[in-house]
Amino acid sequence: MDTVRVAAVQAGSLIMNRAATVEKAVRLVAEAAAGGARLILFPEAFVGGYPWGLSFGTVIGGRTAAGRQDWARYWQGAVPVPGAETEALGAAAQQAQAYVMVGVIERSPLGTGTLYCTTLYFGPNGRLLGKHRKLKPTAMERLIWGEGDGSTLPVIPTPYGRLGGLICWEHYMPLARAAMLAKGIDIWVAPSMDQREVWQCTIRHVANEGRCFVLSAVQYLTKAMYPPDLACREELDASPEVLCHGGSAIVDPMGNYVAGPVRNREAVLYGDLDLSTLAPSRFELDVTGHYARPDVFELRVDERPRPGVTVLPPGR
Repeated sequence: MDTVRVAAVQAGSLIMNRAATVEKAVRLVAEAAAGGARLILFPEAFVGGYPWGLSFGTVIGGRTAAGRQDWARYWQGAVPVPGAETEALGAAAQQAQAYVMVGVIERSPLGTGTLYCTTLYFGPNGRLLGKHRKLKPTAMERLIWGEGDGSTLPVIPTPYGRLGGLICWEHYMPLARAAMLAKGIDIWVAPSMDQREVWQCTIRHVANEGRCFVLSAVQYLTKAMYPPDLACREELDASPEVLCHGGSAIVDPMGNYVAGPVRNREAVLYGDLDLSTLAPSRFELDVTGHYARPDVFELRVDERPRPGVTVLPPGR
């Protein structure tokens, strides 16, 4: 295919309200599909929420009972994968006949207290095609999310090219970018919560470096999207009403904007990708092909699952 319409959804979670946020996602998938989108990206941590401004009662050396109470509520609002929520999101993708990528807070399938910041990839057949767990949560995110391993670095073949990407500040991990670029991504997804102007420089650099299209979806998040009865609600008092202004954008393989950035409102941002520009954009730069120096540089990527406990068979 020569062109494909894509959509970056800029919208905010209903924090700690999993059911309502899934309903919102399903509605927005339908809206984007009605606008002609065949690939639809949601922001980081959309279902489950990005608890901007909360510390869950934690300081170095101490935690509070109120913080634990809010944490339990946040954990309860996270998404089992697979589960009823992934079934609903998959059904929405099938109804839309689109590839849908949704940022979720994933609850460990082992039923432990660990959560992961995850991107789920759904196909137009409704199936969950893959997931990527954030490899390195940033700063205070490390308090609430565990680290992914190399077993969740999918690249999905589609009629429009190879689809994959990273989450937010993983884009500042050069080796992670190199590992994903080596898989030949044509359409790169960058769900994020980074509203800074410099984030625009980042996604444009990734597009120009990888000679791929980049879709970045960022939440538009306000304090009104939080439950009013949080045990640590006072932690939000010093924050502005708008916590994240957005900045969603779509970029072409030369680093130019196709659409956006859009800020200060919820929106579905559309872009028509001219897929015929991919090959000529790589004429002078293909970082894992003719522009690589494998005789000088080597990167090894361990894609084995790394469980916390490995039980060896008897006699080992």
